[in-house]
Amino acid sequence: MDNSLQVENTKSTYEIVGVKFNDTSKSYYFDPDGLKIPEGAHVIVDTMHGPEFGTVTISNKTVNESELVLPLKKVIRVATDDDEVVNAENKAKEAEAFDICLSKIADNELDMKLVAAEYTFDRSKLLFYFTSDGRVDFRKLVKDLATVFKTRIELRQIGIRDETKLIGGLGLCGRPFCCKSFLNDFAQVSIKMAKEQNLSLNSQKISGACGRLMCCLRYEHEVYEEALSQLPKIDSLVETPDGKGVVCDLTPLSGIIKVKFKFNDDEIIKIYSKEDIKILSKPQKEEKEPEMVEEE
Repeated sequence: MDNSLQVENTKSTYEIVGVKFNDTSKSYYFDPDGLKIPEGAHVIVDTMHGPEFGTVTISNKTVNESELVLPLKKVIRVATDDDEVVNAENKAKEAEAFDICLSKIADNELDMKLVAAEYTFDRSKLLFYFTSDGRVDFRKLVKDLATVFKTRIELRQIGIRDETKLIGGLGLCGRPFCCKSFLNDFAQVSIKMAKEQNLSLNSQKISGACGRLMCCLRYEHEVYEEALSQLPKIDSLVETPDGKGVVCDLTPLSGIIKVKFKFNDDEIIKIYSKEDIKILSKPQKEEKEPEMVEEE
C-alpha cells in the first residue's frame, strides 16, 4: 500500500495586464493570453458585458493568486486601426445620445439630471448615468430611447460624488479633482479629520465641488492620529516647568502644546514641547466622536 502523500499541483501565480476603460475607472486585471503588451497600448478585452475597448495601465507582470478574482477574463487582441475608428465613433455617438436623452427627459418631465452617456464597444448597450433627489419612474423614458437608438438601454442612478468624478474640474487647491485624476474608490471622511488637522470647520472651506467633505482630508489622517496619540488631550491637567496648567491647544505634527495657567483672576498661555509636559489627569468628559460621512 502506497502511503505517500499526493500533493495537488495548483497554480499560485498568474501573468496579468492592468486595463482601464476610462480616465476615472480603476485598473482591472486581465489574462494577456500570451501577448506582450506595453503600458499605454489600447486593447480589446473580454468582459461580462462583451468586448470592451481599454488602455493598458500595467504591462505584463506576475501576481499572486491572492490578489486576483478568478477566473481572469482574457485580452482578445491589441486594438487595430479599425478598433480605434469604432471607439472614436462611439465617443461621437455618445455625445449625440446625451443630447437626445436630455430632450426625452424634458418631454417626460422627469426630475433627474443627466450626467453622461456611454456605449459598450459593440454598441449592444447604451448606458445613461443620472442623479436625482429621489426615485424616478423612467420606464417610459427607456421605451422612448430604445425606439430611437434600436439597442438595449440602461439607466443608472449615481450619487453626487460619482457625478463629480465623471464630470471633473478643479479643486480649491487649483489642481484637477483627485477623484477624476487618480482615486479609484471613495473612502470615508469625517469632520473629526478636519478638526485633528486644525483646519477651519467652515463647511465651505472643507467641502469639495460635490458638496461633501474633501477626499484629501483623509490623506494625512493616519499621520495626525499617530501624532495626537503622543500628546495630551485638550483640557488635560498637565505638569510643566512653570507649574500645573490645562492644555488649551495642540499643534500635532510639531508636538507643540499650549497650556493655560490661572493666576488670581488672570489667565496666561505658554507654549511647550511635548517633552516638557507630564500628564496629570485626562479631561473628565471625553468629546463625542463626530459621525463618519460615508460615500454614496
